Amino acid sequence: MATTTTLPTVDHFRLGLLLAVGSAFAFASSGPFAKSLMEAGWSPTAAVTARLAGGALLMAIFATIVKPDWFREALQHGKTVVAYGLIPIAGAQLCYFNAVAHLSVGVALLLEYTAPILVVGWLWATTRRRPSSLTLTGVALAIAGIMLVLNVFSGAHINLIGVGWALAAAVCAACYFLMSSSVATDGDGLNSITLATAGLIVGALAVAGLGATGVMPLTFTTNDAVVAGWTTSWLVPVIALALIPTAIAYTLGIMGIARLQPRFASLVGLSEVMFAVLAAWVLLGEAITPIQAIGGVVVLGGLALARQGDRTDKLADVTWPDGPVKEGPSGQTVGRR
Repeated sequence: MATTTTLPTVDHFRLGLLLAVGSAFAFASSGPFAKSLMEAGWSPTAAVTARLAGGALLMAIFATIVKPDWFREALQHGKTVVAYGLIPIAGAQLCYFNAVAHLSVGVALLLEYTAPILVVGWLWATTRRRPSSLTLTGVALAIAGIMLVLNVFSGAHINLIGVGWALAAAVCAACYFLMSSSVATDGDGLNSITLATAGLIVGALAVAGLGATGVMPLTFTTNDAVVAGWTTSWLVPVIALALIPTAIAYTLGIMGIARLQPRFASLVGLSEVMFAVLAAWVLLGEAITPIQAIGGVVVLGGLALARQGDRTDKLADVTWPDGPVKEGPSGQTVGRR
């Protein structure tokens, strides 16, 4: 039976892109806020626990107001919620912080942001469809741009344990893009607010459990923290972490990925690194170098090529509607394989 693939509207794509970029912008603020807590004596596990627990509390209040049946829906999709909370939420953050303990931040970030390559490779393997040359070129350019933005060639050191943690973080990040695409955009199926809320609760419990059992150090302090050169209460970065790069970032991210292909959404996620550089400049006073600026332009060029590659793939799907059709991660038709 012939299947017709409906192309997303331009407005649908623009909204998804806006949400994905907003999510990347929000995620980028986590580094400076978390760093201020750790410099005040908090362990990485404690910072992650506070971030996830605070985000879960804020999301639970918000979800109860706008979607009162979120808890029942989360129970109905229990396996998806638990997997999402353990892998893309708790796993990605814990693996990244452990990578930073053994590697320079630049190398750790670069390895984690190989996630788009993993997403492209996974979809290539599971759908048996080679991405277009434009998409592959876009991936290569985006990764090259990230290397320039992070300036990893200056004083970087390599540690095999750290490399292992960073690659594990990349796998978790790839799962974030693939699993977030299972959210429905039309009101049917698992809602983005439900997934973000329940996932944060599961992630917070998992990380807190690791700390409580002594598997990972869990150290909290009430020392003042320094944010953007201002000395303030430890509550300020904790609340900021819970609200901006957690509750807001995950909600926007899930909603955006559901409207974009996971492959392209993962490339948009690379913009988080550029935003992180800007956040470090504003909040920590770390200057942006000309090389980093050039890297940002290269990343944007890669995103543009990858987007054009996705548009080419979709055009091929419409041109050949009676070829064998498979379903993508979110259950929607993704075209000829």
